[in-house]
Amino acid sequence: MAVNKTFLKWGVNYIGNHGQSLVQKPAIRNFAFNKVKKYAAEGYQHNLDIQRYSVGECEDRYAMSQAIIDTAERILTSPYPIAPAYLKKLSEIMVQSIVIEGGEISIQQKFKNIHGRRPPGFLVVSPTKACNLKCTGCYASSSGESHEKLSWDVFDQILTEAREIFGIRFIVISGGEPFAYKDQGKNLLDMVEKHSDIFFMAYTNSLLINEETAKRMAKLGNISPAISIEGWREKTDERRGEGTFDGIMQSMERLRNHGVPFGISLTATTYNCEELFSDEFMDYLFFQQRAMYGWVFHYMPIGRSYTLDLMPTIEQRQWMWKRAWELTKGKKLFLADFWNHGTLVDGCLAGGRSSGGGYLYINWDGKVMPCVFVPYSPVNINDIYKDGKTIADAWEESFFERIREWQADYVKGNGHRGNLLNPCFIRDHHDVFRQIVNETEPDPENEPAKEALLDDDYMKGMIEYGKAYADLSDETWRKQYLKE
Repeated sequence: MAVNKTFLKWGVNYIGNHGQSLVQKPAIRNFAFNKVKKYAAEGYQHNLDIQRYSVGECEDRYAMSQAIIDTAERILTSPYPIAPAYLKKLSEIMVQSIVIEGGEISIQQKFKNIHGRRPPGFLVVSPTKACNLKCTGCYASSSGESHEKLSWDVFDQILTEAREIFGIRFIVISGGEPFAYKDQGKNLLDMVEKHSDIFFMAYTNSLLINEETAKRMAKLGNISPAISIEGWREKTDERRGEGTFDGIMQSMERLRNHGVPFGISLTATTYNCEELFSDEFMDYLFFQQRAMYGWVFHYMPIGRSYTLDLMPTIEQRQWMWKRAWELTKGKKLFLADFWNHGTLVDGCLAGGRSSGGGYLYINWDGKVMPCVFVPYSPVNINDIYKDGKTIADAWEESFFERIREWQADYVKGNGHRGNLLNPCFIRDHHDVFRQIVNETEPDPENEPAKEALLDDDYMKGMIEYGKAYADLSDETWRKQYLKE
């Protein structure tokens, strides 16, 4: 075993130092990808054999794995090579630290021995509310007038504890605008550099990514921007401000030129979902602009000027589910839809769930919440640290535990696997959300969140939406996934 680990460590170091030249050799590259495809096929068959997931879920997971493999191969053969630091960091973080040394597994097991469950798979942190834009319907109500932020010391402690207590190696940064963060004369990339053993992804409008910033990211190798875009120029500028679309294209060009892998973040509304999922728009972003991955968010009626009218209709949502899988299987795009792809991750990820990559969200004011789109908090991380406690104490709050209990029961309760096409506990099961809030009494994060709780029309509309989509999607779930 020691010999194997020594050999693997040598391999990791060699890939880190010579990975760029290796991936340019077709024979080596083809051998590696054929091996990966073989492992994916074996994993698919294994999941079928042990019946860990329904037949349809196994098919979804296999299709997405093929898309990810194809995406990696497409990127490595791109005329815009990835900066060498990314190959080095990914090999160090993902292979050496997790596979070879196994430190994260022992940390997670230790956590489970103490707390009864494994810790969440990652954290989402919004270090600042400040933003250079003021987008219509912003879930965070961010703008240039906002100055709330996490202090450098608290931000640093969150990341340190995520690593040491949860065993986390992946952090998502949201906002506000992450690249607007500054404290003690330091910015986001200073924090990324300090925590060089963690890989970061930052949701960003990208307009603050200048040449210097792109160059520094390429040097660091452990952060990837996910750029928000609403569609073509008209739709993007309508929501985000005139000139935003052109600014995004300039940022993407800088990132390509410096070898920084980036993705896209799409917010689907009733007005733009068909445009977002069109062949023309997808081809433009993934094959011309060279986006590596894409995340799809459905508009959630929270935050500034919330309205149910912007949510995709239930018919549009079902169409997006079908269309996303057409793009994944047909064009081999790594495109994940957080509401329609619950089959890939055992349903809802909120509340610090242990399995399938669950997460907690920490806001710029320190409030800890189950999800970016659930603006209700039982505890503040600043208070936790003042009392000499840790992030594990925040994770144990009853609000989060009740969510985790509901998730576990929904997925496998009484031997019945719940419909994972509608897994969201605030939108698809708003009555459940209201019950948990009434039982545990978390504080609304802001005034719009408080207003939403008191708005009877809002509550009725959300409950009706969830039930209507359940009625629409149940037949698909039974026939295509459970194979009844």
